[in-house]
Amino acid sequence: MYNIPLLALVCGFLFSIYRFIVYPTFLSPLARIPNSHFTASFSPLWILWKRYRGAENKAIHDAHVKYGPIVRVGPNDIDVNCVEGGIKTIASFEKPNWYPNAFMNFGVTNMFSMTGSKQHSIRKRIISNIYSKSYLQSSDELHRIANIIIYTRYLPVLDSLAKARTSVDVHELNFAVTMDNITAYIFGLCNGSNFIQDIKARKHFLQDYHCRRPYQFYGQELPGLTKMLSRIGIRLVPKWSDEATQRVENFCLQMCNAARASIESNTTPSSENTPTVYKHLYHSLSPKSDQPPSSASPDSNLLIASEIFDHIAAGHETSGVALTYAIYSLSQHPTLQASLRAELLTLSPPIIYSPSSQTQTSLPSPRSIDTLPLLHAILMETLRLYAPIPGPQPRITPHTPASLANSLPLPPNIRVSAQAYSLHRNPTVFPSPENWDPSRWTSASKPELEEMNRWFWAFGSGGRMCVGSKFAMQEMKLLLATIYSGYRTSLVDASGIAMKDTYTSGPEGGRLIVRFEYASESAKS
Repeated sequence: MYNIPLLALVCGFLFSIYRFIVYPTFLSPLARIPNSHFTASFSPLWILWKRYRGAENKAIHDAHVKYGPIVRVGPNDIDVNCVEGGIKTIASFEKPNWYPNAFMNFGVTNMFSMTGSKQHSIRKRIISNIYSKSYLQSSDELHRIANIIIYTRYLPVLDSLAKARTSVDVHELNFAVTMDNITAYIFGLCNGSNFIQDIKARKHFLQDYHCRRPYQFYGQELPGLTKMLSRIGIRLVPKWSDEATQRVENFCLQMCNAARASIESNTTPSSENTPTVYKHLYHSLSPKSDQPPSSASPDSNLLIASEIFDHIAAGHETSGVALTYAIYSLSQHPTLQASLRAELLTLSPPIIYSPSSQTQTSLPSPRSIDTLPLLHAILMETLRLYAPIPGPQPRITPHTPASLANSLPLPPNIRVSAQAYSLHRNPTVFPSPENWDPSRWTSASKPELEEMNRWFWAFGSGGRMCVGSKFAMQEMKLLLATIYSGYRTSLVDASGIAMKDTYTSGPEGGRLIVRFEYASESAKS
């Protein structure tokens, strides 16, 4: 009788050894998948430490280089680096709670943070049309917005910088122009931001937006522990970080309220002041007059605001980061800049700024800009090597056993990820993958180009592919065309330009100092 507690203790210990070490290491269907670290089969601590330190992408990539297209990074956590049996398969998997933990706004889920594919597809059907390529290229509202922002805000800044031969933090300026573009399209130009000209407001927002980053790990990877500790007064996320989040959410709410007021005033705004995206969501997501909102549903204002804040965050940050690395790369290749300018000057009308002109020149059509091969190659190569979201995109395996990269059928609820960082560095598809080489896109044969596009994952793929990808491509091509039609860029200080090894990336130093110069003598007049 006295030995029963001891026997129970021994049995419990042996069961724990079996459950947490023997089974996952030797008997689990994941056991045949190569371990990225010797502890990966029985402990998540290695990958959690990499995520906490901001070293996950390169660690996983190194494991793929060493072990192949599928690696195990934790007991129930794997990563794939292939198309067939990889991203094509997991594209249909559901999202884990990692997404709402990380990307829910105002306490309300949005399309990006929705875990269920059915719920997501319903929301995407509502939104996708106004971000489709055909809609964007033919949108009078967007064309008017672009004309006004380019000729009355952006080009005057570039011209003053070139005239004074003054250097500028182009990374911050990129965030300014991309924020002004996306908020003008969402809320109307009169209700959107003016970060290009309002430098003080720009700096306040960017400080609040970025200062929260070091603490996002806790909510994403350790949500249970974070909540448990907060109940006993231990905050892993400091109070000032939550206050910064509230300020950036208020920034969105203020513009939502202004756009809502303009819709409910029953006046017809000029095309550039039409709140295109907000108006569409307002009529789609607000409860009908004969259908009172359910008490179980979130307030429609917050439902719309959560969706729109995601568009604002992704719309300004990812495009801003890509533009920074395109300018950084082009600034090291003066000859390529000249070739790009020659291509851009074939546009009709060309994007040339004249401060003395009494009339505002119209921009060339988005379709004509989109067809320029060198401009397209430069942007694609930048997005390949410097993907703004290089980190793993997690999914969970379904209840029906699925095999990935020739693995055994996997049990349900296994976290499986793929990352653009590794997909874009396959040397078989992208020779010399660490070299920025736009010519790989212009000189490739048709089969080579098709294969590169299959592995290109800057915007994801499948039903969960970024809904704003066409807006981003159109915007970035226009902004690069605006710069290099009339100006040259050269590096002044590129220290800290190495990309952060995080889910959403950017320069480690948070800046890029560049000098703008006139591309020709005639451009000065």
